[in-house]
Amino acid sequence: MLRLAIITAVLLGTISQVHAQYDEVKKKGGRVLPLSQADDRVEISYHLSSDEITDANLQPLVGLEKVYAINLRGTKVTNAGLASISKLESLTRLHLEKTEIGDEGLTHLSGLKNLEYLNLYATKVTDAGLSSLEGLTKLKKLYLWESGVTKAGVEKLQAALPELEIIAGFEEPKPAAEEPKPEEKPAEEKKPEEKKPEEKKPEEKKPEEKKPEEKPAEEKKE
Repeated sequence: MLRLAIITAVLLGTISQVHAQYDEVKKKGGRVLPLSQADDRVEISYHLSSDEITDANLQPLVGLEKVYAINLRGTKVTNAGLASISKLESLTRLHLEKTEIGDEGLTHLSGLKNLEYLNLYATKVTDAGLSSLEGLTKLKKLYLWESGVTKAGVEKLQAALPELEIIAGFEEPKPAAEEPKPEEKPAEEKKPEEKKPEEKKPEEKKPEEKKPEEKPAEEKKE
């Protein structure tokens, strides 16, 4: 009984500590939502906060467990601020789009071995920073639109993580459109020439038969 009581007390103490940490997150502008009643992992988002979110707002995240997703979209968080989430081993999804995060910031993500989704749209990340992601073997989807990466950098990362879907916005050049050739008119079929009705030759007039000249009547001799 004593052992059970000790275990119960420890668990209750741990739960209380976790909830106290969540309360600190909320005070710093974060929103904490459980995934479901059957799943005690949480999503933490800052992008809907009315406060200006900076590195200081992320301090309560240090040491948290069971954090499934963090959304820092459009916040003022810097590269240094990502150190606060570098040890969150349960982190699976991370939104950093439209922030000032660059290559230095990605070095803090190299230990997030369970990360499956990462959004770096409109950040300052370049090819150099992508090397920090090569060890994230569970990463399934990566957004790099409007960042500083090149096609060569994306291809290098793709070679290291062949199962990763990278959305970088590079479009294959379309082949030049061929000028439409003028349509050839089908050869007109020659209509068979209509046979003109044969003209009837005018009938030749038969020469009039000459009547025998009448002999003058002989004069009667007296």
